[in-house]
Amino acid sequence: MPAVPPVGAAPRIWQVGALCRAIADALDARFNPVAVRGELSGFSRAASGHCYFSLKDGDGQIRCAMFRRAAGLLDFNPRDGDSVEVTGRLDVYGPRGDLQLIVESLTRAGQGALFEQFLRLKARLEAEGLFDAARKRAPPALPRGIGLVTSLGAAALHDVVTCLSRRVPHIPVVLAPAAVQGTQAPADLVRALDGLYRLAATGTIDVILLVRGGGSIEDLWAFNDEQLARTIARSPVPLVSGVGHETDFTIADFVADLRAPTPTAAAELAATARSEWLAQLDQAQAQLRTAAARRLDLGNQRIDVAAARLGRPSARLGGQRLRLAAQAHRLRYAVAGRLLAAQGALPAVAGALSAAVAARLRSAHERLDRQQLQLEMLDPRLVLQRGYALLTDLDGTAITSAGQTRIGQALRASLADGEVDLTVAPRRLI
Repeated sequence: MPAVPPVGAAPRIWQVGALCRAIADALDARFNPVAVRGELSGFSRAASGHCYFSLKDGDGQIRCAMFRRAAGLLDFNPRDGDSVEVTGRLDVYGPRGDLQLIVESLTRAGQGALFEQFLRLKARLEAEGLFDAARKRAPPALPRGIGLVTSLGAAALHDVVTCLSRRVPHIPVVLAPAAVQGTQAPADLVRALDGLYRLAATGTIDVILLVRGGGSIEDLWAFNDEQLARTIARSPVPLVSGVGHETDFTIADFVADLRAPTPTAAAELAATARSEWLAQLDQAQAQLRTAAARRLDLGNQRIDVAAARLGRPSARLGGQRLRLAAQAHRLRYAVAGRLLAAQGALPAVAGALSAAVAARLRSAHERLDRQQLQLEMLDPRLVLQRGYALLTDLDGTAITSAGQTRIGQALRASLADGEVDLTVAPRRLI
């Protein structure tokens, strides 16, 4: 029930179109589907095939529209004044705000008993909770197998098999044939479903399709059977009902986990198409390639930074030699300067000072010799004289691992007495 606004509160302001839609939704929830008995008035058939008329009795009338598909199922020519029974759904025609009845079937008066029986069974099963949304299950996206219940001679069988072959040719289909019309049809349908339920218990199938083509309420009556409805309700796997056309409703549709407007639509809802899975795989593959390339780029950048920091040993050795020569020069200049100053300022102690200076000088020379010796010990040429080589690429980057080389790559080996250009060859197995 809509909330009642407090006394004195300003009413909600509606947009006209929104109000029409809200009224249509309320009518749909409260009345549809609906059956009406009355007298035809103003019956006309447009060039499009749609029929328009009014239903009236002594107390009122209502506008009706019967679209071409439903009108094509008429088995008599309606005339003004005919007493008829119609089934359909109430709606609001937004452009004019008119209440209208969309007629889905029209019969001469007297055939409405079946529909009343349908409504009574629908109300009883709904009260028991067989239609509750909480018990509905979605079909699996990738079932191991699909069960199919329909007649061997039905056009729906061809439509469903064609659709499944196109969308999911990799999924096996198990057909449980059954009559879909006539007095024996309900028992046949129950038997076929029970057989598929046993297969479902073994994991062979994960979803069941219950389908047949369109027809009159009498043609579809087998799908309004109470025993069939209760059998559908205890299905161990999701069950999709595709009975009749979009405007046809049966008890089986309400009990099923999912109702499709046509048999072909039921097949489309049974599983995700193979093309969609392949598209997702392609997308995942592209993402993996992008991520791998990004990781490789980052790794190469780290290698470049490390190589730049390491540099060539000869360059570092040259820098150390320059710093050592500068220190030796400063040391000699400092000692000589202090000696001259001492000689000029303290002539009386020149001898002692000279000896001290000489001792300092000898000590400095010894220190310089030791540093020279340490420097020479670090000279890579000594290592090269023992038979080793410094291996670099043509840009001067040191090669420290076989993984840095490739077959056919040009390299340069620095030996004790010169350089040799090399080419990487395949490793020979001994």
